[in-house]
Amino acid sequence: MTEQKNAGMQDINQLLKVRRTKLSELQESGNDPFQIMKYSTSHHSQDIKDNYNTLEGQKVSLAGRIMSKRVMGKAAFCNIQDLKGNIQSYVARDSVGEEEYKAFKKFDIGDIVGIKGEVFKTRTQEISIHASEVILLSKSLQILPEKFHGLTNTELRYRQRYVDLIVNEEVKDTFIKRSKIISEIRRYLDGQGFIEVETPVLVPNAGGAAAKPFDTHYNALDEDVHLRISLELYLKRLIVGGLEKVYEIGRVFRNEGLSVRHNPEFTLLELYQAYTDYYGMMDLTENLFRHVAEEVLGTLLISYSGVEIDLSKPFERLTMVEAVKKYANIDFDEIKTEAEAKVLADKLNVHYEARHKKGDILNLLFEEYVEEHLVQPTFILDHPVEVSPLAKRKPSNPEYTERFELFITKREMANAFSELNDPIDQRGRFMAQEELKALGDEEANSVDEDFLNALEYGMPPTGGIGIGIDRFVMLLTDSAAIRDVLLFPTMKSLDK
Repeated sequence: MTEQKNAGMQDINQLLKVRRTKLSELQESGNDPFQIMKYSTSHHSQDIKDNYNTLEGQKVSLAGRIMSKRVMGKAAFCNIQDLKGNIQSYVARDSVGEEEYKAFKKFDIGDIVGIKGEVFKTRTQEISIHASEVILLSKSLQILPEKFHGLTNTELRYRQRYVDLIVNEEVKDTFIKRSKIISEIRRYLDGQGFIEVETPVLVPNAGGAAAKPFDTHYNALDEDVHLRISLELYLKRLIVGGLEKVYEIGRVFRNEGLSVRHNPEFTLLELYQAYTDYYGMMDLTENLFRHVAEEVLGTLLISYSGVEIDLSKPFERLTMVEAVKKYANIDFDEIKTEAEAKVLADKLNVHYEARHKKGDILNLLFEEYVEEHLVQPTFILDHPVEVSPLAKRKPSNPEYTERFELFITKREMANAFSELNDPIDQRGRFMAQEELKALGDEEANSVDEDFLNALEYGMPPTGGIGIGIDRFVMLLTDSAAIRDVLLFPTMKSLDK
């Protein structure tokens, strides 16, 4: 096996050497492809295929990468791949010229070329280009993965996304869809009167979520700062300032583990709307998900891991207590004290920490018994105050808050509140978080005095929501892991 591997490496090294020799010969003859500055194109491959009836016999020009080549004496076929797909080109010596054809025969798989010619169909009815010009625009000095096996090593795919995009068409389609998804989110929110804003990435106080931040240092100010873990507290300052409807789509950073659902840096949408509550946010969320799915996929019935997800029906709404009763047959309304909650957790072998209170136990029961059942779109309402430091308490039951999370395919897709606008209550919640931090909870919030100062000027009743863009893209592209929808996911350095 080792001898075969070594022989294979020698073969590859020889092929790489041949490519560099070809480049040197081109440069010595005054035909350095890297000196070409631009190439004008009239169409992409799919445009030609879609409009064949009007383009037949017409001159076109396109550029792309050679993905296959078959030389048959005085003529050859090659397949050119560009942004929108691929198309065959027929290259004949009598059409491009003897010297040009001689040069073309030396082109390699992976080389980037420009082609001009007439649109026609071959005898097998394949739409093609009869080339009158083929120009080498960039020399590929590396070798693409073997055609039929492709780039299948997932870690290598993530590290070398540029190769992944070249050889795996479905990967390119995923990231084109990602771009469309974000565009449609913006289009919908702009149409609803929201204003897109930008807030700081480096912050003195990383709040708005339960997460451990990354730390860094401002040399110019000689101050330690953090990378933001959410967008919330600055956007709420803008609601105080009277902007009424604001949103931001941006990167946030959480110093936590990696999994199929988590990446330390990810893209988050947060929006805030004055004079509404979490019910208004539920309606907005349903409409947003439907709009984006319809515009990007053309359907509200989507397939994820072989399961049909129906976005057309009203999303189910359950309180957390109702969900635990429905799926675990536990009536948490009968639990009156923290001690009773911990006795119940012990009985069910649900692990908790000494600092956990009654509401924390309910949340743990939900995670243990309910999440795995939430495949179809479901809003889980009314979370305990202990796990919701920035949400308004329910007037009818102050132990709970006006907060919901949206679950689809067993995953949290959105998190929303009737936002807490009482600065006195907010200070008390921050202080409770400080106590947790003192007990070793690295994800607890700290007191943000400037945010409290903003609240003291008066923030109107407000609804707010956060939606993880990456998980939304996973849903609409049927992607199993978050790394599949991040162009450059976090990876451990190869030299570690």
